[in-house]
Amino acid sequence: MPEKINLEMLRNIGIIAHIDAGKTTVSERILYYTGRKHKVGEVHEGQAEMDWMEQERERGVTITSAATTVFWTNPEDKKTKINIIDTPGHIDFTAEVQRALRILDSGVVVFDGVAGVEPQSETVYHQAEKYQIPLIGFVNKMDRMGADFYADLESIHERLTKDAYPIQLPIGSEANFQGIIDLLTQKAHFYLDEMGQEIEMREIPDNLKEKVKKYRTQLIEKIIEGDDELMHKYLEGEEPDLSTLRKLIRQATIQGKIVPVLCGSALKNKGIQFLLDAISLYLPSPLDVRPVEGFEPGNEEKKITRSASPEEPFAALAFKIATDPYVGKLCYFRVYSGSLPSGSYVLNTTTNNKERVGRIVQMHANQRKEINEISTGEIAAIVGLKNTSTGDTLCDPKAPIILESITFPDPVISIAIEPKTKSDQEKMGISISKLVEEDPTFQVRTDEETGQTIISGMGEFHLEIIVDRLQREFKVNVNIGQPQVSYKESITTSVKAEGKYIHQSGGRGQYGHCCLELEPLERGEGFEFVDKIKGGAIPREFIPAIKKGIDQAMTEGVLAGYPLVDMKVTLYDGSFHEVDSSESAFKMAAIRGIKEGVQKASPIILEPIMKIEVVAPEKFMGDVIGDLSSRRSQIQETKTRGQVKVVHALTPLSEMFGYTTTLRSITEGRGNSSMEFDHYAPVPTNIKNKIIDGENKK
Repeated sequence: MPEKINLEMLRNIGIIAHIDAGKTTVSERILYYTGRKHKVGEVHEGQAEMDWMEQERERGVTITSAATTVFWTNPEDKKTKINIIDTPGHIDFTAEVQRALRILDSGVVVFDGVAGVEPQSETVYHQAEKYQIPLIGFVNKMDRMGADFYADLESIHERLTKDAYPIQLPIGSEANFQGIIDLLTQKAHFYLDEMGQEIEMREIPDNLKEKVKKYRTQLIEKIIEGDDELMHKYLEGEEPDLSTLRKLIRQATIQGKIVPVLCGSALKNKGIQFLLDAISLYLPSPLDVRPVEGFEPGNEEKKITRSASPEEPFAALAFKIATDPYVGKLCYFRVYSGSLPSGSYVLNTTTNNKERVGRIVQMHANQRKEINEISTGEIAAIVGLKNTSTGDTLCDPKAPIILESITFPDPVISIAIEPKTKSDQEKMGISISKLVEEDPTFQVRTDEETGQTIISGMGEFHLEIIVDRLQREFKVNVNIGQPQVSYKESITTSVKAEGKYIHQSGGRGQYGHCCLELEPLERGEGFEFVDKIKGGAIPREFIPAIKKGIDQAMTEGVLAGYPLVDMKVTLYDGSFHEVDSSESAFKMAAIRGIKEGVQKASPIILEPIMKIEVVAPEKFMGDVIGDLSSRRSQIQETKTRGQVKVVHALTPLSEMFGYTTTLRSITEGRGNSSMEFDHYAPVPTNIKNKIIDGENKK
């Protein structure tokens, strides 16, 4: 049986950051200091336990989120159980971060001590904000050349939140990073050796006393604001004691009023024990977060709330599907209420299937430990669920509930792949379907004209990893085509259109007739269908068939065959025949109506625009900006960060293929960049004509 722990002392946390901020190294040190592993694993040597995939070890980046559980005794002598999910920092794997944040109670955001807030730290911070997740900041790499805690803090204030308050200050930085000052106890902890194994407590150095006073005062004033009695005592010179200060920081963190900021160097083992203390002392337990909300299956209006208690009926959310070479399909899930013994049955309310829970396993990266039962607040995996996908709700069959699912961004890039041999062809279909099940941002379709298999994902790196996994894990050899951009089509004017399908071929005929109004929507609003049929012009039973026809027509635009988006379709009139009307006739009529309407509505092609950040030494800036401008970039801003210049730009994805190689050559290997999807925008006319010609030549 797993070790029983008080729900109050349980923490579900994610470790999130921009790529290369040292997030996995932080996770590795946590495993080391909590006794989960006895040897420190280094990411750069390919020995990190949380990066268990071959591709992760070779490239030194996290690709898939890994879960583990550790125990830590905090300064108040309370034993805390911490479920940790180490998430990827590369923007191409943002789905891994999104699904982790959806089911976690809190997070630790790791910042690079030199670079401060980077694009992916901004993205994950705002995702955490969306899910109202309390956070702690950890400024890592304080021993690196150019590290500056106060510049990092300023960038957090400027780009993320004004409510970030240090609860520690560093003693020195770069090669002179000697220790950490705790602002609450007002004690200085000096590291006596290079690898942070010996610590000595001393008085605060004189040159830092003013800084300590300033930041401590700011922190205390923030956490006691709103408590008149404490504020009154404080103004009279009476400070809250240590225990009260910790409680106040905890309350303020859980309410989202502050983000406590710590510092250290994970690589040199400095600051990790203090980070574990802060996770235990200040982050919420499942009892501190709002009860989970859902609704009754089939009735979205009827809201249901489940509080974090083993006494409540069982409710959980499946947040990840993984293929394990030894046990098959693993379904990771978070329990919000009740408990689940292995061998019992659960209802998947999303698919309305009953499933038997074969085995329940607790995960430590890619290792499994079997447990007999799982309870409220816990994270584990089930072996053997047949029909469960990411975002599905699992619950007690006697108390059905549907929890809010997880939404993922659409893919922006595609490549064609084909099997090298006949035996590869047979394996490819099965292997791809397993990868699609695992990764909601990976999609596959068959090009009807060429018969090619087209795979789509969030970026070149994402698809490179998918192809690598096909070849290594599933032993499928494939040839790959050139990357293609996932364009979309839309309309720019409102029109009315008529769709008619009349077919007479002896015996019973076919008759369907509908009148549609097409209107453009704002970018990113998707598709909306409105039924305004009055007086039985079209019988109710044919309306779903019309909607189905519209949905089908939206998958292929009239200019170059790309999917239609950002459009509102109103069904306002039509007619039917008592004998000849059928669902298929109305479906065909709707398809014709959409095609005709879109052609009249000044259609356009939309392309994905990426948010780019380029970091390079100042002397290369002219070349960097010149190159970006030649790629149809809009330069948003340029600024200085330490010794380097940073450029922010918006650039069409179609212009960014192979950019990393170009950047390396124009900056002598010293520049780096990151990009993430920002929005869709109309392509210029000359590019539009090239795209249409390219599609017509296929």
